[in-house]
Amino acid sequence: HLGRPKDGPEDKFSLAPCAARMTELLGKEVKLAPDCIGDAVADMASSAADGDVVLLENTRFYKEETENEAEFVKKFAAPYDMFVNDAFGTAHRAHASTEGVTKYLSPSVSGFLLAKELEYLDGAVNNGEKPMAAIVGGSKVSSKITVLETLLDKCDTVIVGGGMVFTFLKAKGLSVGTSLVEDDFVDTAKAVMAKAEKEGKKFILPSDVVVADAFAPDANTQVVPATAIPDGWMGLDNGPDATKEISEALSECKTVIWNGPMGVFEFEAFAKGTFAIVDTLEAITAKGACTIIGGGDSVAAVEKSGKADKMSHISTGGGASLELLEGKVLPGVAALADAKVAA
Repeated sequence: HLGRPKDGPEDKFSLAPCAARMTELLGKEVKLAPDCIGDAVADMASSAADGDVVLLENTRFYKEETENEAEFVKKFAAPYDMFVNDAFGTAHRAHASTEGVTKYLSPSVSGFLLAKELEYLDGAVNNGEKPMAAIVGGSKVSSKITVLETLLDKCDTVIVGGGMVFTFLKAKGLSVGTSLVEDDFVDTAKAVMAKAEKEGKKFILPSDVVVADAFAPDANTQVVPATAIPDGWMGLDNGPDATKEISEALSECKTVIWNGPMGVFEFEAFAKGTFAIVDTLEAITAKGACTIIGGGDSVAAVEKSGKADKMSHISTGGGASLELLEGKVLPGVAALADAKVAA
């Protein structure tokens, strides 16, 4: 699929550019079907020779795709003999083209990418070599609390970064200036820290932070201890002491899962903490550690650094990565025949 078309077919959401690009990559013509269901599509499929490739038009031109509507699913599956799902990024959605289709096509199996995602995000998290660390960043505790709690159960060390840090600092009774805080999650943050302490886990919050007097790339900045954030200033990145402590903690680890940046890395003034993580992960990967970049902004940061090929695995999923790390069952995976790889 592409985008979120609202009222049926729209030219800007056509997969025609994808067909053209696939033709370049494969070195053979990829034919774009006029639709994803119907007689014309069935005719193209039945007349295709061995080795021909037909790309179906955007499934989201039909609202029945996201509704996983039974009649649409039947029409969608009708021309085919088997189903291979390699779209990990949509595996957390029970849509017609991810979950419904498996009821009518057998075998339904995973492709190589989806299998690799499961191997790392599921396998490494549940059976990874110890010591294991999780780096959880991003702006809000509310969007990361489930993954944080799940990874706290699995890991020896949990490192918290990004805007969510300040809810934890407030939970410790500290002043955080004008930093982002979710007051509704202060008690949750207290409970997470108490659990980490009770279970003997290493729970690392930044010891110093880069603060700014405005949320802007050219704001005035200073480095202050996390215990002494001045009024009127907001924390936007880890400070150098925190970066050093995190690097030292990670250097001992055999498995590291990273989800979410340490600061506002889109602004150069607040990018050092995030890119220092990239450098550390590059170094420990070279020594044999397994490093997993679990989707979202941390992937963007690694790619921006030009070191994507230095990590063990970079996930292609956003919401799917997060839900798998949270321990949830992904409908698009559960629907497959034991998630077997197509031979």
